[in-house]
Amino acid sequence: MADLSVRIGSLTLANPVIAASGCFGYGLEYAPSVNLASLGGVAVKGLFLEEREGHPPPRIVETPAGMLNAIGLQGIGVFRFVAEKLPELRRLGATTVVNICGTTIDEYCEIARVLSDHEGVGAIELNISCPNIKAGGIQFGCSLTGTDDVVRAVRKVTRLPLIPKLTPNVTDVASFARAAEAAGADAVSLVNTFLAMAIDVETRRPKLSNVMGGLSGPAIRPIAVRMVYECFQAVKIPIIGMGGIQNAADAVEFILAGATAVQVGTANFVDPFLWQPLIGGLGDYLDRHHLARVADLVGRVDVSKPEPAWTAS
Repeated sequence: MADLSVRIGSLTLANPVIAASGCFGYGLEYAPSVNLASLGGVAVKGLFLEEREGHPPPRIVETPAGMLNAIGLQGIGVFRFVAEKLPELRRLGATTVVNICGTTIDEYCEIARVLSDHEGVGAIELNISCPNIKAGGIQFGCSLTGTDDVVRAVRKVTRLPLIPKLTPNVTDVASFARAAEAAGADAVSLVNTFLAMAIDVETRRPKLSNVMGGLSGPAIRPIAVRMVYECFQAVKIPIIGMGGIQNAADAVEFILAGATAVQVGTANFVDPFLWQPLIGGLGDYLDRHHLARVADLVGRVDVSKPEPAWTAS
């Protein structure tokens, strides 16, 4: 049987498939229909220090090949999470990746300190890339100095694997991956959603209350694959790839581009039972290609020029 396990810093995942933050709640919502322990990991909904309401509706819009969201990082806050959600996630055997958000570096650090004091947190995903909040977050993620500052500060307060989540809304994502690596990140995850907009042509008004939101789904996958490939050329730390993954072939594409693991988000809204076929499909791919470990696929895309099929006489 093929070995699907992968390592992200000091954390070992049973397989490379992680439920993406923001699309899987706190994991427990899906526990009646999904064996959380069978997933490589569960990246929970983003947490600020305190509870947060998010944006008013409408805040989700379907697009031809994905969706726009402007949830605004609504959440219960880290203190309620460690009291109400984390113990049950631990009991169910989930490998829990906690996505954390902040408006200041001090807030990021305090959340990391709180999580570091509680058993059951596998890693911290540092959200510095949400495109639909105005304060904090993406202000750090769109600045090389800001990325360095926040990653370096959080690195000092926790020994948990630290995974900055990078924005695609920059001109050179690889430079941000390098900045995160230099500041002490154990891995990077990418990409978060693309800033986008939809307009109701009858009312002539934006379809989202926030006017703009984040585009996810199959429409962004080829761009996300390219960005993972660019970052793989630039850093030595593991990469967690995401963006429009719907099946095992999509996941393999990211892995070949350089992702050690992948996150699946929007597709979960379409088919919440996709997880076992996706994980099983990875095993089938390895068997079909006579590979013993999924880790052997990472970055193995062949970009050499093909031999010409014919030559002129």
